[in-house]
Amino acid sequence: MTEEQFYEALQQKGIELSDVQKQQFKRYFEVLVEWNEKMNLTAITDAPSVYLKHFYDSITSSFYVDLSSIQSICDVGAGAGFPSIPLKICYPHLQVTIVDSLNKRITFLNHLANELKLEKVAFVHARAEEFGRDPKYREQFDLVTARAVARLSVLSELCLPLAKQGGFFVSMKGAAASEELQDATRAVKLLGGVLQEEHEFLLPVENSERHIFIIKKEKQTPKKYPRKAGVPNKTPITG
Repeated sequence: MTEEQFYEALQQKGIELSDVQKQQFKRYFEVLVEWNEKMNLTAITDAPSVYLKHFYDSITSSFYVDLSSIQSICDVGAGAGFPSIPLKICYPHLQVTIVDSLNKRITFLNHLANELKLEKVAFVHARAEEFGRDPKYREQFDLVTARAVARLSVLSELCLPLAKQGGFFVSMKGAAASEELQDATRAVKLLGGVLQEEHEFLLPVENSERHIFIIKKEKQTPKKYPRKAGVPNKTPITG
């Protein structure tokens, strides 16, 4: 996907990028490639793939969720800033908080935010489990998202505690999504969520399968969740 194809594909979805926003995506790509030589941020570094598999793919959730009515987003395990930084570029009003367990990625994100002149962004170095128990962040966000970080049953335990009541957890998944959803049914309910919508589509150009689950947070998450660091991964809530 060339830069022009990227702009056109977004335009077809009603997202018109200004020159400033286009320049931000361009600079994002340059900084990503630059820093990737020093640290392993992504295996994808050629421009057409970055524009398709990182930038465009990150923005797809906004085709199904009205982000103009959302104020705050938390991105769990964003790595090099996906999906929340591309969303922030398209929707500058968003207050974005990224939590990641690797400090060097946080260093990269701080540098990136300065380069792109992003405001209302916060990068927190923490394990998602500890972050989700911190009263400063727990049940504070309109929308919590994660892109292919872990299985849905595990992700639900990391993300739903951060969504405020009436807010959303949006999970972005690839091909094995339906099976993951089945496994996660009990976890989603237990943690206060209800599956509201499920969308399936093909990523353009390469036609790879994508799923987006929109889970509404209807009840408070029981205090015992998320469990201690490492536990959700080892023994996910299933059944």
